[in-house]
Amino acid sequence: MTRSHITSHVLDAALGKPAEGVPITLDSFAAGEWMPVASALTDADGRASSLGPDALPTGRYRVTFDTAGYFARLGQAAFYPEVSIVFELADEGEHYHIPLLLSPFAYSTYRGS
Repeated sequence: MTRSHITSHVLDAALGKPAEGVPITLDSFAAGEWMPVASALTDADGRASSLGPDALPTGRYRVTFDTAGYFARLGQAAFYPEVSIVFELADEGEHYHIPLLLSPFAYSTYRGS
């Protein structure tokens, strides 16, 4: 099984479990505007391992997580309706993993492996 160049993992810190069914979009920035590249839903383990192609050129990218939709399905009010993370893909040979630790009123992220 091949893995996308960019992957993600979303964990619900308030529930202490993976966040299943979170819609994620991947966009690239070119010529002064964001262009869609791919989209995915997190699986039962909170992972999106098919987020885009297996190779992307260097450049600026954005992953956006639809947190409003996720929390609405749980019947939970949330402060952030979406989380957008902009990053630079600087090495075409490296894998880029963008994790998200989520709760209704906070989130954090880092460069994963």
